[in-house]
Order: sequence, then C-alpha cells, then structure tokens
Amino acid sequence: MLKDGFIFLGRGDGGTGTVDYLNLKYANRHGLVAGATGTGKTFTLRVLAEGFSAMGVPVFAADIKGDLSGLGQRGDAEDFLIKRADTIGFEDFGAESFPTVHWDLFGEQGHPIRATVTDMGPLLLSNLMDCTEAQEGVLNIAFDLADKEGLLLLDFKDLRAMLTFVAENAATLRATHGNVSSASVGAVQRRLLVLENQGGDAFFGEPALQLADIMRVDSSGRGQINLLAADRLMQSPKLYATFLLWLLSELFEELPEVGDTEKPKLVFFFDEAHLLFANAPKALLQIVAQVVRLIRSKGVGVYFITQSPADIPEEVLAQLGNRVQHALRAYTPRERKALKAAAESFRANPAFDTATTIGELGIGEALVSTLGEKGIPGIVDRCLIRPPASRLTPLTDAERERARMTSPVAGLYETTLDRESAFEMLTERAERAAEASEKQAEAKTSRAKAAAKPRTRARRSERQSVFEAGVKSVVRSIGSQLGRSLVRGLLGSLTR
Repeated sequence: MLKDGFIFLGRGDGGTGTVDYLNLKYANRHGLVAGATGTGKTFTLRVLAEGFSAMGVPVFAADIKGDLSGLGQRGDAEDFLIKRADTIGFEDFGAESFPTVHWDLFGEQGHPIRATVTDMGPLLLSNLMDCTEAQEGVLNIAFDLADKEGLLLLDFKDLRAMLTFVAENAATLRATHGNVSSASVGAVQRRLLVLENQGGDAFFGEPALQLADIMRVDSSGRGQINLLAADRLMQSPKLYATFLLWLLSELFEELPEVGDTEKPKLVFFFDEAHLLFANAPKALLQIVAQVVRLIRSKGVGVYFITQSPADIPEEVLAQLGNRVQHALRAYTPRERKALKAAAESFRANPAFDTATTIGELGIGEALVSTLGEKGIPGIVDRCLIRPPASRLTPLTDAERERARMTSPVAGLYETTLDRESAFEMLTERAERAAEASEKQAEAKTSRAKAAAKPRTRARRSERQSVFEAGVKSVVRSIGSQLGRSLVRGLLGSLTR
C-alpha cells in the first residue's frame, strides 16, 4: 500500500475501494484541504506532513492549536487508529516519529523567527499595519531614502528613526518625492506603536531566518517538519498572514528555477488561509496569486487549509490541483452556494452525486482528487483517510524545551544581533550636526566678543579726544584773543 514516489492518503468506498495517493511528481502543483470545523482537516494535514517527511520532503506548517507538535513523537496505539488501519487494509501502519523543529515568532515555544524591515518591504508592512494610501506612500519614501542613503532598516527603531528623518526633511523632499504630510508620518508611527505592543517588534531584527534551515533532511533521508507555534500568533491575524506571505515571497526570490522534479523541495501548509485574503487590498491579492503561480517552478508546493473553497480567491483556487474536501454544512443560502461551487470544482464520479456527498461525509472522510499522469485531475473519490503514525496529543512544556535543546538549529537564532543600522547612523549624524552647530555657536560668540573689545576702546579714545579737543579749543581761543590783541596793538601804534 505504501509505494515510493506516492503519499498514501486513504481508501475509497468506506475503506474497501481504490487506494488514493498523492503523486509527489505533481505535489508542487499546490493543493487545498477544506471542510467545516471538526470534520478532520487537521487529521489530514498531519497525514500529508508525515507522508512528505517520509519521502524526504521538508515541510513548513503553522500549528494553530498546538496539536501538531506531537509529530516529533511516536504515536500511541489507540484503538480507533488501529480500527481505521484495519478497515482500509493498511498493514504497514505503525507508530513513528518524524524530525521536527519548533519555531515561534515570539521565541517562547520554539526558536525565534526574525526578518529585517527591509526584507519585509513597504507593501507587506503597510498591509500588516492597515495603512491608508497616503501612509503607504510615506513608508515607500522612507524605504527609498534608506536605500539611497545606504541606511539599513533592520528593526523597529531603524524604521522609527527613518520616519523621523523623513518628517524633519519634508520641505526638502517635496521637490523629489512629493508632499510628505506630518500627519501621515505621525499616523504610521502610531501604527508601529500598536504593532509593537502586540509583540510584532520581536519579529523584526537579526539574525534573520535562513531558508536552508527550514529545508533540511535528516541523516535517514526524512524531511524536516517545521512547526510554527501559532496559538498566540493567531491573536494578531494580520501578523500571522503577513509573515507567511513574506516567507513565500522569500522562497520565491531566493530559490533557483528547477522546473518539474520528481518531488518538491519544500511543501508549505497555510492553515486558516482565509486570514490572508480577508479584506486584503487588490495589490496584495495580485502578489499572492503571482507567487502561488510562479513558485511551482521553484519546487515549492503550497497547500491552503480553510473551511470552504469560497475563502480562496478564484485566481488562486484555480491553481490548486490536489484537493481534499471534508464535509461542508449548508444551513444558509450562502453556504449552499459554497457547497455547490465546491462540488463543481471536482471531476465528477458517476458513482455518486458530489454535492450530496459533501454534506454526508463523516469525520475523517473526504472527497479526494489528485493530479494523475500528465497532470490530469483524477476522478473524485470518497475516501476514508488513513490514520497518522505520530502522537496525537501536544507536547508538554518540558518536551518542547528538550526538542529545542536537541534541535539542529539550537543556538543559531536565540541571541538577538544589533549591528550598526539606520538608527545608529542617523543618531550619529544628529550628534555630529549638533556638535558642529555648537562649535559654530561658540565661534560666533568668540568673534562677537573679539569684535566688542575694539569698540569699547574706540569709545574711550573718542571720549578722550573730545576732552582734548575742548582743551585745545580753549587754548586756541586764548591764543586767538592774545593774537588779536597783539595785532590790534601793533596796528594801533602804526596808525598813530
């Protein structure tokens, strides 16, 4: 029942029909796991993750409730699992554990994951903070200036310093970047504060995640399962969705083109996928659709897990070739419409009505359609999903800590780095400018004092010259009178 190059999913017709497989050759054509709450989506996700790992394919998945953490532990021989294995004739079923690494954006339940502000970029960052168009424009200006000035944007304090720089130089920037409103800059600063208070600042910084560390294969050839602790992260759904989109973008940008391969280089599970698309701006949806469409050639498969296919935009849904549809409930006109749309997306099986069957599926049952030879969608089959081999119960805190200590990436990401970047460089500039301004002020004061001394002496000299002039005037007056007397005396004697 297990065979190389295929993941065994289950068996049709209540466990007595045809065997359903996922062909690894077409696993990078993406997929969808959908169904109402409590119908077995997480069960299926676990089976897929185990199957990929066993075939040497690394996996990255968000652990929304913590119940995937047991993938790294051998399963318990529970009665209902053994019964399921017997029902579908799964003779190879047995307890197994899989190489698992735990991650956490907040660094609490696993190794911290960080990205730099530059890596995130203004578009994803503005989406994360629900920025308006004007505020997004401010972020674009800040990123553009940082790039031109050679200023690294690594963490929150770098971005804050850069925004302050933009505000202080708004008048100069107006000619090249347009009007920069102080109100918009202030609004972005406030949104950063809100995100910081939600713990988002822990995500930005260094050392940044190296993709090679989530694409490892262990010594026995099994792919590493990377689990992102998301129970706390789900309280900030924007941060969750933006992070996963950032990771997809990084994979797309850094991985080389490989075309079609015998198996994927990495499989990415996006649980609670509706969070990515809810109220997302059109520009962001276009990026998602483009990344999903093109990342296949990088050898990466993306699997969306959500309640209804209607949660996924049509341009993305059309690219999901491998589908596992658990039960949908249709109590409202909208739900009936979604159920009908889900049924119509499958290649019909003449043995049953797809729409009716979706509403009748039990827990652990699903309609399965995977890509066959030449990438042709298979006829939909009603499948009883196989039991997982790993432990179903979550890890204890002690087990998590032990897993962290023995992880292949232990010690690589725990210590935060804070190298010279925009904050330090702009602070240094400001200090140099303040020092230069102080020196100029001192020089000006010195010149003023130096200029003041001669003027004081000149006034004193001027007062002395006035006194002397008075004396001389008196002397001249006396001299003139004596002169005139002598002249008159002389002239008088001559006239006599």
